[in-house]
This record gives sequence, structure tokens and C-alpha cells, in this order.
Amino acid sequence: MSNSEIPPGVEIEKVFLVEAQYTPDAAERRPAVRAEHLARVVELRRAGTIIEGGAYSDAMTSSILIVRADDAAAALAIARADVYVKSGVWGDISARPFGRVTSGD
Repeated sequence: MSNSEIPPGVEIEKVFLVEAQYTPDAAERRPAVRAEHLARVVELRRAGTIIEGGAYSDAMTSSILIVRADDAAAALAIARADVYVKSGVWGDISARPFGRVTSGD
């Protein structure tokens, strides 16, 4: 999208959409580490690194994070440092560039 297509007062912020797949036994593993995971997500939100995060609520399949990072590798590193990875709650993780629409504020 060229800058001429973006109206005044609107900006497109380059961020990364990180999707972390739950492992088959995630439901059993998650309760022991969930408080630590959520505390880290809140800390990274306060720091502005994570913009938003959560899990699909219709089935325990994956979590989504919208992350500010220099590149996909850095976004993946943020997710892979989470206790959910270390404890086997999350398995496969992917990161894709995402254009976040903002008001420029």
C-alpha cells in the first residue's frame, strides 16, 4: 500500500503476528505455569513490546501475540523465551509481518 492510499491521521505500524500452537498435552501442563506466563505478558505489554495477546476461546489450539520487534526472528525469540515453551505448553511458533492500523497518536 502506497502512502497516497493512507488518509491523513492514519498510520500503518509494522508489527508481527506471532501464533503459538498448543501441544497435545497443553491442558495438563498449563495450570502449573499460567500465572508466570500471564505476569510476563503483562510486563511486556507495559513495556510496549506486546501490543495484544490471547488464546482462541472456542478450542485450545493456539495463542496469538501482536509483537513489536525489529524482525520476525526477534519476534520469535520473544515468544520462545516464554515459560509456555520451556514447559511444553507451546510447540510450533510462527511470526508474520502484520500492518497494524493506528490513528498515529
